[in-house]
Amino acid sequence: MSNLLDSIDSPIDLKKLPVELLPQLATEIREFLISTLSHTGGHLGGNLGVVELSLALHYVFDSPTDKIVWDVAHQCYVHKMLTGRRKEMPTIRQYQGLSGFTRTTESEHDSYGAGHASTSISASYGLTVGRDLAGEDHQVVAVIGDGAMTGGMAYEGLNNLGSSQRNMIVILNDNSMSISPSVGAIHEYLAGLLTDQTYNKMKSLIWDLAGKVKGGSQFRDAVSRVDQSIKNVLVPGVFFEKLGIRYFGPIDGHDISGLIRILSQLKSLSGPRLLHIRTVKGKGYRPAEEDDCRLHGIGSFDKITGKPASSGAIAYTRAFGETLVDLAQQDDKIVAVTAAMRNGTGLDKFARTLPDRFFDVGIAEQHAAVFAGGLACKGRKPVLAVYSTFLQRAFDPIIHDLALQRLGVLLAIDRAGLVGDDGPTHHGCFDISYLRPVPNLQICAPRDGTELTQLLRLALANLTGLTAIRFPRADIPEGKLQERDDLAWGSWEYLREGRDGAILGVGSMVDSSLKAATLLAEKGVDVAVINCRFIKPFDQAMLVDIVDKHMKLITVEEGSLIGGFGSGINDWLADTGRSNIRLHRLGIPDQFVEHGHRDILLKLISLHPEGIADAVEGFLAAEGKRSLTIKKSGTSRLRSDVIKMTARGRK
Repeated sequence: MSNLLDSIDSPIDLKKLPVELLPQLATEIREFLISTLSHTGGHLGGNLGVVELSLALHYVFDSPTDKIVWDVAHQCYVHKMLTGRRKEMPTIRQYQGLSGFTRTTESEHDSYGAGHASTSISASYGLTVGRDLAGEDHQVVAVIGDGAMTGGMAYEGLNNLGSSQRNMIVILNDNSMSISPSVGAIHEYLAGLLTDQTYNKMKSLIWDLAGKVKGGSQFRDAVSRVDQSIKNVLVPGVFFEKLGIRYFGPIDGHDISGLIRILSQLKSLSGPRLLHIRTVKGKGYRPAEEDDCRLHGIGSFDKITGKPASSGAIAYTRAFGETLVDLAQQDDKIVAVTAAMRNGTGLDKFARTLPDRFFDVGIAEQHAAVFAGGLACKGRKPVLAVYSTFLQRAFDPIIHDLALQRLGVLLAIDRAGLVGDDGPTHHGCFDISYLRPVPNLQICAPRDGTELTQLLRLALANLTGLTAIRFPRADIPEGKLQERDDLAWGSWEYLREGRDGAILGVGSMVDSSLKAATLLAEKGVDVAVINCRFIKPFDQAMLVDIVDKHMKLITVEEGSLIGGFGSGINDWLADTGRSNIRLHRLGIPDQFVEHGHRDILLKLISLHPEGIADAVEGFLAAEGKRSLTIKKSGTSRLRSDVIKMTARGRK
């Protein structure tokens, strides 16, 4: 059997194949994906589920003239392979390799960039209106599913699309993560009937004739009622029809010839259309079919068993999840809330152990935050576990619904900082910057796993207001949880004394700062290191002590420099009139950081120990020269003034 995949480098190549050979190509694509991702990691389950859909889309439509927009875009791997990027697939999600999502700068076939859910319909509608304003004639197709229909923005887009009656197609890829009606022969028959050209022409003809005869309006009403009654009984898409969007399906999303046939028919229709297809997440790979949640997104794995490669280390996420279960078993007021990220946020054990107190609200962060506020009003202690990048979508409720009302909600902010392979759409760079200005909000960041458990315990023991705990996508630095005396809430701590300056480290950067201090000591540079685990409010007493001892400060944070912890220290120095203190800030610069292994990215922006040490050494050396220059220029001015005074006295 020849290898069909090797001959496909563009959609044009794909269209040369007869439809009968496409199932074989689908099999080869699945084998390629499993083999490749077993080494690189990536979004496995979703991509295995859209192989036939991807083939059918590129077989029927003419990308890049026709625009295909993938929601979230984590399931775009087959799309990438069919549009000239197959040979680069071993680099996917690797530094300087292919992105794991669509990216407009990567290919003209990527019509819109994505990484977050529920954006495809709104983006496609924008492309549609833009097309119409330009007088162009091409198709726009939005592919949404895998839970994205639980996000409110999807319905905002549908509402706008339906009212406009513009020519656009939405494909709902239903893999039991969103809408899940049954699939049967009657649905496939009806979908084929509704898209059949003869049927549609006949329906239009009857409609036109009814308007011309006496009593035609009543006849039209009768036709509409009969047509609607049939759909109400047989079609689970009346909701979409009520929005003004013609609904077709559901059909088998793995029947490639059927997909091609119905997409070809839909292409010739006009107005807003929605095709509902049913697929199996992880299709063709038993481990992914049986555990579609775990194998949704995964690191490298054994392609025979599907089991992930394990380092044996404890991740912050795991430490958070296990600690929360322990605390909740001791306190029945603690409840856990997440937005479609049960496993990702480490709440899988909580969901199994305490199912009555676990709430997954779907991809709806705004709702999650306000829902948590309501729980707090009834005396619960809600813990909202969410990725930093997704918490951005709940910014207004954080202010309006939680902080303003001083509600006791704990934000467990996972993936704070650089997340690595998922790249700029997922880096948690901005949470400090957008949370720090909010009144009635406390923000803290543990230096390690032990401190994370301490902060969780203390926060939940007295949850009287909005509190945020941020932690990175990383393994805890000590390798395991350790015994340690309880910290005092709101306190910083000296980890190392020094005479030449002080490093103020935050969260994940404390350990790196300690290592940097050790490297500097080998060069004769002696710096103090302070664990600034409370970002807001500061430990005022210790901060005063620090500036009394040190004229030179360096802040180090795994967050945006603009508006971050270092900016807060700078504000404090200005507000308290300490203009004599010299400050140097290290953090994530004003740019989007690429994807790649987290360690590589930290080196890229010099937030690894060697980079921190070099930056501190350079700053201290520059400040030393500056002080010497000021001292010399001050002496020169003094001598000049003395000479002038003496000269005036002689006169």
